[in-house]
Amino acid sequence: MTRKKTKSSLKAILIIAMVIFVANSIVLAETQTAGKSSLININTASAAQLIKLPRVGEKIAARIIEYRNKNGKFKRIQEIMKVKGIGEKTFENFKEQITI
Repeated sequence: MTRKKTKSSLKAILIIAMVIFVANSIVLAETQTAGKSSLININTASAAQLIKLPRVGEKIAARIIEYRNKNGKFKRIQEIMKVKGIGEKTFENFKEQITI
């Protein structure tokens, strides 16, 4: 790879990283200013509501609902990590947006 291509690639990566950082900052700011009333209750939320969470699609939303139907209500928000497909990284992305 030539130096010119390497510089261009690095610039592109830096721009992408900055866009992601700004987007995440906006989401975080909106979440913090929206107040507690906008939190998603993981014990009562519909699939459509759960899909609004970062990194949660139709399959994960269905698994959350299936898990709570089988096991009862979540007692702590951290218990959502027992759902297949939700690990620490995913939980960290939406923990400020959920409640029980």
